[in-house]
Amino acid sequence: MLRVAVVGSGPSGCYTAQSLVQLDSGVYVDVLDRLPCPYGLVRYGVAPDHEKIKSLQGSLRTVLEHERVRFLGGVRVGGPGGLPVERLRELYHAVVYCVGAATDRRLGIPGEELPGSWSATEFVSWYSAHPDAADAGFLRGVRSAVVIGVGNVAVDVTRMLVRGAAELRPTDIPQAALDTLAASGLGEVHMVGRRGPAQARFTTKELRELGVLPGTEVIVDPGELALDSIDVAALPAAQRRNVEVLRGWAERPPAPADRRIRLRFFLRPVELLASGGRVGGVRLERTVPDGLGGVTGTGRYEDVPAQLVLRSVGYRGVPLEGLPFDASTGTVPHVAGRVVRDGVPSPGEYVAGWIKRGPTGVIGTNRPCAKETVLSLLADAPALARGDVPEDPVAALRATGLDPVSWSGWLSIERAEAALGARLGRSVVKLADWEALLGAARSS
Repeated sequence: MLRVAVVGSGPSGCYTAQSLVQLDSGVYVDVLDRLPCPYGLVRYGVAPDHEKIKSLQGSLRTVLEHERVRFLGGVRVGGPGGLPVERLRELYHAVVYCVGAATDRRLGIPGEELPGSWSATEFVSWYSAHPDAADAGFLRGVRSAVVIGVGNVAVDVTRMLVRGAAELRPTDIPQAALDTLAASGLGEVHMVGRRGPAQARFTTKELRELGVLPGTEVIVDPGELALDSIDVAALPAAQRRNVEVLRGWAERPPAPADRRIRLRFFLRPVELLASGGRVGGVRLERTVPDGLGGVTGTGRYEDVPAQLVLRSVGYRGVPLEGLPFDASTGTVPHVAGRVVRDGVPSPGEYVAGWIKRGPTGVIGTNRPCAKETVLSLLADAPALARGDVPEDPVAALRATGLDPVSWSGWLSIERAEAALGARLGRSVVKLADWEALLGAARSS
């Protein structure tokens, strides 16, 4: 019998657990998560109005309900108050770290620290009911917002900023976030990319959703599209469809609307401008293609008024105390998923997901990534199985003062969220703070 701990219950962690129990009938897996709720970014990173993607929770649930898999929530690994990596390694034959990329990339421009400047990650966490997120007054006094970035996360936050209460009420968005968005006086969102539409990273499906939002007009400047002189017919299908959608919007006559989304290209932020001690606008420099796939600045600038700036320029991994870390890539050094310490693989330590390969790919990309790591682990299994570990790691965890949230505790949280929704006249409504989540979990 081989006991394996998987740290992280998002897609990469669940796919790792799935591969382990599918490929070896002698493996038992404990999936640890610092949160009392499973599913990682599928629960806390997918917009509440994207029900189809959120339905992936069903397939992850099947993994966590496998007879040789246990979910142990509320277990922090590494860092202040967390279980040391060295101690966790003593409790299991092997540990696979699937901790993702927990922070965002910075712009590195003046004014970035002003109140009203946030990462898209922080905004997403708030409307997704992450228990670490606080109502930071994102929309207080906001009439105009700038979203920096042209990927799917940027599209998500742009769409959520202008969504009406009628469309969000049937979702599981927490009530406080729903009330705040419904009462918002925001009338305009600029989504800004430093390169052209052919280089944008959003998918056509996500992009098109902006064009069907009730009471919202999408505006694209034909002049900015014209700056990209590429042959559209020669583009890969995905980019070609994006450009075609944008051109269609650029050719439409203006229409009356309560809110407007302006999709901007060939502009890069150079400074966040202050007004009254907080963000009051963004200074953007016009760029042009450099002929090498990038852009160069022109020295021409435009100031866009904004009381809220959300940067969505990529995720980044953070060090986990006790594990090696490559600051240049934001990943843990590895060879085929085996953690590398001082130039050599470290027995019994593995990585999968974004902390292994960086924040690339879609949810499904985690499957082959996890399988590669699992094959490395199982090749090492004969030597690993000789290690002396406790018969029941959970008892050892409790001896350290931890009280893991079991799968039955998570099911109690689900019931509490359904009951909350019923009281509010809605469907399921997420619990948004630690006290409520742990109280519901312990009620089991």
